[in-house]
Amino acid sequence: MTKPEERLPLIRQRLTAGLVERDLAVRLALLAALAGEHLLLVGPPGTAKSLIARRLRYAFADTSYFERLLTRFSVPEELFGPLSIKGLEEDRYERITAKYLPTASIAFLDEIFKANSAILNALLTLLNEREFDNGAERVRTPLTALVGASNELPEGEELDALFDRFLLRLHVEPVSSEGFSELIRLSEIRDPNVPAQQRLSRADLVDFQDRAKDVLVPDEVLALLEDLRKWCGEEKITVSDRRWWKVVKLLKTSALANGNDAVSIWDCWLLQHCLWSDNQQREKVYEWYASRVGAAAAKPAQIVRFLNVWEKKLNHDKSQRVQLIDAKGAGLYKDRAGEHTTCEFEQKVNDAGLPLFRVSSKLIRRDNGDRDGEYTVSELDQLYVKYSSGSRFEKFKNWSGRKEYLADKDNWIVDKLEPALGPLQHHATHVDHCLAEIEGLRKDVERHKQGIEGQIASFTRDIHDHLWVCDDFVEPASQGLAAGCAQAEQLLARARDLEAGYRSLPRRKEETEAEAVAAQS
Repeated sequence: MTKPEERLPLIRQRLTAGLVERDLAVRLALLAALAGEHLLLVGPPGTAKSLIARRLRYAFADTSYFERLLTRFSVPEELFGPLSIKGLEEDRYERITAKYLPTASIAFLDEIFKANSAILNALLTLLNEREFDNGAERVRTPLTALVGASNELPEGEELDALFDRFLLRLHVEPVSSEGFSELIRLSEIRDPNVPAQQRLSRADLVDFQDRAKDVLVPDEVLALLEDLRKWCGEEKITVSDRRWWKVVKLLKTSALANGNDAVSIWDCWLLQHCLWSDNQQREKVYEWYASRVGAAAAKPAQIVRFLNVWEKKLNHDKSQRVQLIDAKGAGLYKDRAGEHTTCEFEQKVNDAGLPLFRVSSKLIRRDNGDRDGEYTVSELDQLYVKYSSGSRFEKFKNWSGRKEYLADKDNWIVDKLEPALGPLQHHATHVDHCLAEIEGLRKDVERHKQGIEGQIASFTRDIHDHLWVCDDFVEPASQGLAAGCAQAEQLLARARDLEAGYRSLPRRKEETEAEAVAAQS
């Protein structure tokens, strides 16, 4: 006998045959059953919700089927069976469950949110634990999957737990105008013809679910789920921890059903049907996912963070400056003309470019009052100098000590010069270490790019052959992959620029000379 995953394409094809625009609902119902989960269909009456569940039973061998329409007045007996009269006579509170929900493997409950409190608790246990309390005994039930249907979403906190039991949720709309002509041409809707030997047995299902536990969840999918969880929090989309765990289980089921041993990005297309409480949220999740297809391979967020850190470090290393020195090791400064000098100070000049001096106690400022401050040579020449003996004065311009006074730097008004700076000469070990780190980062980017290119090479086949993803996702997937490849090119260019930047950093002269000697030898 072939493995279940080898029979699934035919089963899905037969289940969807003869239906108009209900392919997705059938796919999700079959996937829910494979994963041991439940499907909720929300939509107006007459949209074939019950037909989906009835068809689902033909996927499995020896299927017991149960369906019921719930109302506000429904009683537990309608779902779980009547009380046993014989049991009551023997003081036992037991139900006769044969042909009722506790003995069904596939079930359909219409208007499920009409369930009252008398039904709700038993229903929750049956859906989640696959167990039913029949009197004093808790018994296992054979339930594979339950399809619930409702015209509207639940209202009231008492129904939140029931709503959460449905991992897969789908809005079912009336047939579109494009499919209407096909609908009215249908002469009848027959039961699907799934050959008995192709149907899945209970043993097939148990074996399949056991093997699905070993399906790998690669880093790219984990990164996508982590980002999605953060985004859901920001968008106020509440997703319980239990639901996240079940989502991973569903993705593993999807992967194995497609013959893969690891979950792929394409399996994550199903997330849009797991993480919403209203239809607008579903559309948001879909748009979020579609925008990230192709950008989720490898570790893009981590790569971008590392590139940002290294670019900041390169800018820092480039911007480091030290004071230049001359051949003798003396520090250099930049004078007013932009030339290098070993002098730390330079005589100040006025706006006309004339050097400025201070007045010392040797000069008597007879005709300038008590003026203090800065003087040009012509202004000094108008002052008077007192002879060293006697009371005679002569003008500064005629003073015999004039030349020495102007040459004495203590009489200058000076400006402190800025050190002449140049780029830091880096240690070769520092540059080599940085280059080695960046080389590893560049290789990560190259692997990231190769991963996307591999997806581009295979995605058409993967999408068309995927059991659960609809063909209308081909175009957004193509756009996402193209955008992801372009992003990878940009990341690779940044990594190469980093390598070039560190190779161009100036190194210490003695190390450069030593490298040259080593190369010659």
